[in-house]
Amino acid sequence: MDEWVRQAEVWVRQAESWIRQQPPEQIYIAAVVVALTILLLILASCLKSSKLNTIVLSGLSGSGKTTIFYQLRDGSSHQGTVTSMEENNDTFVLHSEQERKGKVKPVHVVDVPGHSRLKPKLDEVLPKAAGVVFVVDAQDFLSSMQAAAEYLYDILTKATVVKKKVPVLIFCNKTDKVTAHSKEFIKKQLEKEINKLRESRNAISSADISDEVQLGVPGEVFNFSHCQNKVAVAEGAGSTGNVSAVEQFIREHVKA
Repeated sequence: MDEWVRQAEVWVRQAESWIRQQPPEQIYIAAVVVALTILLLILASCLKSSKLNTIVLSGLSGSGKTTIFYQLRDGSSHQGTVTSMEENNDTFVLHSEQERKGKVKPVHVVDVPGHSRLKPKLDEVLPKAAGVVFVVDAQDFLSSMQAAAEYLYDILTKATVVKKKVPVLIFCNKTDKVTAHSKEFIKKQLEKEINKLRESRNAISSADISDEVQLGVPGEVFNFSHCQNKVAVAEGAGSTGNVSAVEQFIREHVKA
C-alpha cells in the first residue's frame, strides 16, 4: 500500500511540474475543453433519461381501456369492468415481463377517461406520449362508430401528435365476442367517417379551429396510411387477457 502511495505522489509531482512548464493560454484552453466535455456528457445523460416512456390509453367510455390497463399492470381485469371517471396513472413493468431476466424498463401508462367532460385531460398527457392506444369496442362498434371517429380525428389532428409523429395503435377490443366486428371492417368504417369529418371541418374557416392540423392528402379519400404519424390496427380482448398486440406496440416505442 505504501508503494502505491509513493507512486501516486510521484505522478502528482510530475503532473504539477508539467503544468508549470506550459503557457497559461494552453492551460486555459485545456480547462475549457474539459469543462465543455463534462457539460456535453451531462446533457447527453439528461436527454437519454428524459426519453418519453408514456403510453396513453384513450377511447370512448365503455371501450375497455381500464380493463386493458389492469391486464398490462397486474395480468387481471380486476376493477376494470366499471366505467372509470378518473384516470388510472401508474409506472410499472409489464406483467408479461415481470419474470424476464435482466433489467426491464418500466412503462408509464395513463388511462384517460373517455367521458366527454374529461377529454381536456387528454391534452395534458399527449405532449408526453411515446405512443397512443385508441381502444374501440368491436362488439358495440356500429352504435358508437361516429363518436369514436370524432374522438380519433381529434387525436390525429393534434399539432403535438403530428409534429412529434406520435404513433397510434387502434386496438379493436372485445373481439372474443361472437357479434364483434373484425379489425378490417372497423378500419374501413373509421376511415370513411374520418373522411366525412375532414371534408366538413375543412369547410370551416381555419381561424375557428385551434391546435388542429389538416389530415390526409388533399383531393384523395382518407386512408390511415396518409397520416404523417404511423397508425396501426390490431385486435384482442382485454377481459380474457389477450392484449399482446398492445404489449408489442408498447415495447416497439418504449424500449425495454
